[in-house]
Amino acid sequence: MPKRSSKPTDLNQLAKAITDDATDESPPEPDPDDGKDPAAVALGRKGGKKGGKARAAAMTPEQRQEAARRAARARWAK
Repeated sequence: MPKRSSKPTDLNQLAKAITDDATDESPPEPDPDDGKDPAAVALGRKGGKKGGKARAAAMTPEQRQEAARRAARARWAK
């Protein structure tokens, strides 16, 4: 599925975003690792990459099925 643009829904914010895009005067993106310990950031990424697989391996098939059912309900509730 293609990624959608995240244009604001408020008309004033949308107008500012269009003007910023046209004039290329948008504010710089903040650095996500700014002021953080690089070792802690690396550990957080490591845990995030293996977290879902480890959780699924520890669950019983019934627990995985219930988690999938809850996730599907949450997606369709939006």
